[in-house]
Amino acid sequence: MSPDFVIQLGSEAVKMVLFISLPMLIVALVVGIAISLFQAVTQIQEMTLTFVPKIIAVFAAVILAAPWMTERLVSFTRDIFNMIPTITN
Repeated sequence: MSPDFVIQLGSEAVKMVLFISLPMLIVALVVGIAISLFQAVTQIQEMTLTFVPKIIAVFAAVILAAPWMTERLVSFTRDIFNMIPTITN
């Protein structure tokens, strides 16, 4: 197992984590911008107003994206397990 292979596998794992977390991050960003606009328009500056809708929206995004995330993780794990015979040379 060469250092280049380890670096490549690590970078693929980081890309997978970013790719899987992307739907929740996008939902949190969109909800955060919408709430910020609402606060700017109504001049309500309540700090807790930003957290509850974001938590609910991210939780809903996790529930909706869970099958897709599971399928991607299982595929990635299967690929790593299939590489085990070639790694141990």
